[in-house]
Amino acid sequence: MIAYVEGKLAYKDPAYAIVDTQGVGYEVRISLQTYAALPEPGERCKLFTYLNIREDAHVLFGFAEPDEKLLFLDLVGVSGVGPSTALVMLSSLSSPEIRHAIMNEDVRVVQSIKGIGSKTAQRVILELKDKMRKEALTSPLPMLRGTSGSQVRNEALAALVTLGIPKPAAEKSVDTILKREGDGITVEQLIKLALR
Repeated sequence: MIAYVEGKLAYKDPAYAIVDTQGVGYEVRISLQTYAALPEPGERCKLFTYLNIREDAHVLFGFAEPDEKLLFLDLVGVSGVGPSTALVMLSSLSSPEIRHAIMNEDVRVVQSIKGIGSKTAQRVILELKDKMRKEALTSPLPMLRGTSGSQVRNEALAALVTLGIPKPAAEKSVDTILKREGDGITVEQLIKLALR
């Protein structure tokens, strides 16, 4: 198991980052929470990681905070929630928002995440509510940064496609949100709205 990757941030995207550790570039799938917390490329960073081994791929998932990694591990422990679905959940809502929804048995909030149906939302709440109530952990919301309009659109589209959303559907959703919200929206906000 790879517990963390520390080194120079070579590249970052809303869906993944590449961390150069002594000449080896680790591609790490990330959530929007982690994307918002990452420094600019060229600076040092540390990502707490989870290695998912499948027949066809070894995928490394990274998190800026150990708390986000713990929530991710709790989510993938629920029957029917895989790593990609857990990453979409962490990109749609912050860790405190997810924990709050689970502890308060708010099926509507959990179900509002793209790809989460009624049964999965109920299963997540049923399996995790007692554990979340015992832990009662909270963390501050990440700071969000803005970029230029077309760059925001392109980065959001790339992230949505990487998260498994068909490109035509992602484009339609992103364009609708941009018309409604205007150019002041950040990449993180745009992706969160598109995932709902």
